[in-house]
Amino acid sequence: MIATTSPKGAQHGGASFFTSSAATGPTTKGPAAIGIAAGIAAAIIWATYLVFAKSGTSHGLAPQDFVLLRFGTAAAIMLPWLVRNNPRTLGGVGWRRATLLMLLAGPPFILLGTGGYIFAPLAHGAVIQPSTVTLASMMAAAILLKERLTRDKLIGVGMIIAGLVVIAGHASRMGGGHVWIGDLLFVAAGLSWTGFTILIKRWELGALAVTAAVSIVSAIVVVPATLIWGDFSRIAALPLGTLVAQIIVQGALSGVVAVIAFGVAVRHLGAAKAGLFPAIVPAATLIVGMTVTGAMPSFYEWTGAALASLGLVTAIGLVRPLFTPAPPLVPAKG
Repeated sequence: MIATTSPKGAQHGGASFFTSSAATGPTTKGPAAIGIAAGIAAAIIWATYLVFAKSGTSHGLAPQDFVLLRFGTAAAIMLPWLVRNNPRTLGGVGWRRATLLMLLAGPPFILLGTGGYIFAPLAHGAVIQPSTVTLASMMAAAILLKERLTRDKLIGVGMIIAGLVVIAGHASRMGGGHVWIGDLLFVAAGLSWTGFTILIKRWELGALAVTAAVSIVSAIVVVPATLIWGDFSRIAALPLGTLVAQIIVQGALSGVVAVIAFGVAVRHLGAAKAGLFPAIVPAATLIVGMTVTGAMPSFYEWTGAALASLGLVTAIGLVRPLFTPAPPLVPAKG
């Protein structure tokens, strides 16, 4: 059952990310299950994006190429929806808010996240960026949105950190003396996405409206700049199959589906819990990378991924019911 939207949410692009009744209180099992499924879907897409970003880099693509592939494709997908839903105000988001969201989840975010791979290996990006989102989202939600830090959340975060440390400790053996530059770029990308998460929570914006607004405003900046100063030779040099795969992963999946799915997760679970889903990106990246590239993860990578994943389900509250005895049945009277 989908929860109803508040009037305020309806003013910003249809279905709100957040319900008026569940914005601060506990969610029911139905909406919680929807939020968990959406969060997992977003994490899997992000993992796929990381693997294909690294693969694209090996084919000679630069960070600005990923920006064009993502937002050029996403804008083309979302433009028909926006034309039918108050295009003058970007689906009710507004140009001021859309511009700020674009700065947080638009081209600068992609430049930071993909630019880090110039200096650091894939494992660093798969660990540092999502862990920054997880921890920063929880802290920001507790301070700014007054979301309660329960014992389950704190225990889960501790397990997530332990798993990320295991993966990062093993991955730190890779790379040269400039790896720290890439790591800082990954941290900045994680903080940027955290700001995006907090703002869509506070403004109660519609998932489709936010996706359309960020994509369109980003394309307005990126496409003309690329036509004037850009270089299409790297994209044109890609084999057709590789180009199509990059367009699907970077634009359709990462640029549209993942943003909408993450918005659904935030709506049903809150910003703090939704911020935990990036913590399973390392595990998902290992699995996707193994499937796409054939690279077999090491013992340390599997161990860290398992710890981070178990920490996620603990923080969301899925572990406690497994060890809580069911209440005794009360015999009916009469």
